[in-house]
Amino acid sequence: MVKTRQWQLAHKPRDQPQLSGPEQTFKLVEVDLPEHKNDELLVKTLHISNDPAQRGWIDPDIPAERLYLPPVEIGDRMSAFALAEVVDSKSSSYAKGDTIIGPVGWSEYAVLNSKTVQPAVDLPGGKSKTHYLGALGMTGMTAYMGLTQVGEIKKNDIVVISGAAGATGSMAVQIAKKIVGCKKVIGIAGTDDKCDWVKRLGADVCLNYKSKSFAEDLSRETPGPDGFANAYFDNVGGEMLDLMLTRMARHGRVIACGAISAYNTASERTTGLKNWFEVIAMRIRCQGFIVLDYRDKFPEARNVFTKALSEGKLEIDEGETIIETDFEHIPSTWMKLFDGSNRGKLITQLPG
Repeated sequence: MVKTRQWQLAHKPRDQPQLSGPEQTFKLVEVDLPEHKNDELLVKTLHISNDPAQRGWIDPDIPAERLYLPPVEIGDRMSAFALAEVVDSKSSSYAKGDTIIGPVGWSEYAVLNSKTVQPAVDLPGGKSKTHYLGALGMTGMTAYMGLTQVGEIKKNDIVVISGAAGATGSMAVQIAKKIVGCKKVIGIAGTDDKCDWVKRLGADVCLNYKSKSFAEDLSRETPGPDGFANAYFDNVGGEMLDLMLTRMARHGRVIACGAISAYNTASERTTGLKNWFEVIAMRIRCQGFIVLDYRDKFPEARNVFTKALSEGKLEIDEGETIIETDFEHIPSTWMKLFDGSNRGKLITQLPG
């Protein structure tokens, strides 16, 4: 029997998750893993994916029937996808030493059904397998499906992308500009340094939303009528979405991917949109989506990414923030998702 340390959910937070105190969100425990059986794998965690969506999985105010994945309940291991090494296998599909991607969670070791994981094969050019957690994984798929399937972007479109220095946003910038070839791509990020990076990725313009002149800058870059945004890839929600509704072209499309402005602030979730009439007046289509809705198109997207990589149209190496973290500090690394300190995909690397 294998013992492992795990981070389990101890308290469901309505606002900012707490790393200490009487309402500490997570607790560190040691548990015995069940013996792995036929078609199961014993794996050791190498790298953990940190994703804003995880915040919704532990929110007490979101009913389970309104989530697209089962919520994490009190006493459950915190859910997360991870890269892991197969320590022992009772599956004909995987051997000891293989690297897999799967729902490992915040656990040093885990027992997984082989049908719930995917192989993490070597990438061309010796690129890090951590890209399976980001640009070449669900993150990249989310950007691609949101833009092409939901937003239906075309070459003649003006596209605005909020959270453009984040994991999904930075891929969305490159897909819109370098792969689809949109006429104008405007990124929105939180620092001048991040904006400079977003422009290096391909954005024609990147605006710092913390600037006092942000609203005026956005208006200048979307002057209308021909300069209004045809598509808005929204990772933020809240006041930024409200402002963007005033800059959308007739028949514009809002691609509702995330709402990170409200994830840790309960009051923000009930804040109404003042500019909702713009949706009617400009015939704007607003559509939410979950990347798993388009899993049948994942092979197509992988082929597009592979071709773009080979042609030098996709920059993924700078799109990761990898932090080596002691197991005891996994929650504090995850919290960096919400303080704006990371650039691109945030990945936890466990020692050794």
